[in-house]
Amino acid sequence: MHQPQPHTQLAFTIFLAVQVLFLIWVIAGAAITSGTPEECRGLTGDNLELCEDAHDLGTTIGVGLIVAFWVATDFILALTYAIYRLASRPRQD
Repeated sequence: MHQPQPHTQLAFTIFLAVQVLFLIWVIAGAAITSGTPEECRGLTGDNLELCEDAHDLGTTIGVGLIVAFWVATDFILALTYAIYRLASRPRQD
C-alpha cells in the first residue's frame, strides 16, 4: 500500500487546521450577533424592525467577508502547494 509522503501529510494537516479555524470563525461571527442588539433596545414597532434588519444585514455582510477571505486563503494555500510540488519534482532530462 502506498504511504503518503511527510510533506503531503503536513500540507493536508495545515489545510485541515485552516478549515477548522475558518469554520469556528464563521460560526462565532454568526452566533455572537443573535438576539436583539444593544442599539435596538427601547425601540418599538417599525423602528425596532428596521434596527434589527440593519443589524442582520451587517451580520450577513460580515460573515460573507469571512467566507470570501476563507476562499482566498484556500486558493493561496492550493497555489502555494502546487508551486512547491512542481518545484520539488524530479527533473526529467
